Amino acid sequence: MAEEKALNDQMRARRQKMAALEKDLAIDPFGHRFERTALAADLHADYDRFTEEELAEKNVEVVIAGRMIAKRGAGKVIFADLRDRSGKIQVYARRDDLGDNYPIIKRADLGDFLGIKGRMMKTEAGELTILVSHLTHLSKALRPMPDKFHGIADVETRYRKRYLDLIANEDSLHRFQKRSKIISAIRAYMERNDFLEVETPILQTQAGGAAAKPFITHHNALNIDMYMRIATELYLKRLVVGGMERVYEIGRIFRNEGMDPKHNPEFTSLESYAAYYDFEDVMDETEGIIRAAAKAVADDLKVVYDGREIDLGQPFARKHMVDLIQEKTGVDFWQEMDLDAARALADEHQVHYEDYWQVGHIINAFFESFVEDSLQDPTFVYGHPVAVSPLAKKNARDPRFTDRFELFIMGSEYANAFTELNDPIDQRQRFEAQAAERANGNDEAEGIDEDFLEALEYGMPPTGGLGIGIDRLVMLLTDSQTIRDVVLFPTMRPE
Repeated sequence: MAEEKALNDQMRARRQKMAALEKDLAIDPFGHRFERTALAADLHADYDRFTEEELAEKNVEVVIAGRMIAKRGAGKVIFADLRDRSGKIQVYARRDDLGDNYPIIKRADLGDFLGIKGRMMKTEAGELTILVSHLTHLSKALRPMPDKFHGIADVETRYRKRYLDLIANEDSLHRFQKRSKIISAIRAYMERNDFLEVETPILQTQAGGAAAKPFITHHNALNIDMYMRIATELYLKRLVVGGMERVYEIGRIFRNEGMDPKHNPEFTSLESYAAYYDFEDVMDETEGIIRAAAKAVADDLKVVYDGREIDLGQPFARKHMVDLIQEKTGVDFWQEMDLDAARALADEHQVHYEDYWQVGHIINAFFESFVEDSLQDPTFVYGHPVAVSPLAKKNARDPRFTDRFELFIMGSEYANAFTELNDPIDQRQRFEAQAAERANGNDEAEGIDEDFLEALEYGMPPTGGLGIGIDRLVMLLTDSQTIRDVVLFPTMRPE
């Protein structure tokens, strides 16, 4: 009774039609296996160019299946649009042709799935159409479709009920198809360059590899707290120690942090590590990955984001962080200075700093305040201070800085990479400095990972590592302004 009260008039009518299918036509409302011979997009590609007369002469018979998204006409003739994963195509059903088979389409509601057998033709208006010779009912939709397939205006509904978004918004469906192609293109590039795809633990006994707050859970059998991974880095580097010279992983990362148009608590990253690379080799690798991804959606490697064209086929700029800061502010951090002098510069330029910050933190804050948003064309920014790069190798000429880079496009970061720190003694000191930061209030600082340090003591070759946020890259390549538009099921507050 409660379910009956929850039904509106349209839903009751659909259930009545469902019952009539079984009673009057002896048809299972939810269908069975169906074998089709073509997709809508293939039919358009193959036959759009032919005239009505040429198609009649060819006498091509096809079998398709899909969801009915539009229906026109009544009585003896019905036109309808069917959509499959590739697109839509019009069908033309006549009672004189179908006889007892005709009631299937006459009684069908928008949203129902139909199988269509018929002959290719064109209407007088020149629209490619299938003249139906047989109909198969495949599945009944018991709820009315959203907004007559003209789109879902309510943003919350689009994200909470992605299946409705995919039904109603063809652009959304195409965006996620592009996402899949982008990831496939990245995998193909990595394979061509001899990288081995691996899987590392999502549940970890210690969160590491990034400055981020983890999600904490409890393992009952072991009676220990565990952490959802905040990065794949430390496990992947263990594999390099073990002799897997080129490895990568595309996988989910979890960070218990805020949400905004560029951040979701769970997201997808690519991390790769190559023995005998340095950070400049990784710059070349990064350009290759991004061009391979762009090629999947734009043959000319030119994409438009937020109204601006970006040419990803051109060499990316490479600039030192300190030089960029000096260009924007006139402040010269190449000069040796103590913490008091750095704080005075921060005060002068109204740059906020925390009590536990070192000079390197302040340099990074200057970059974020004055430079980051201005980097529109693809730019590798390298030379990050040691204080904000606990896993990167120090620069041989100026050990205040590291051989690390971040890639910026349109003011946003798309990649983070460095020549990996493979000195276990230096790494322990960096971890200890991070632990001290945590004790002084930085709850995103890393702890000391003893197992990783032990692995390094067995020897890791010089290695270049890379991290790319897949979701943000898909945003760039599909002109999407929020991460929720490129994540199928973004995190939402329960209703």
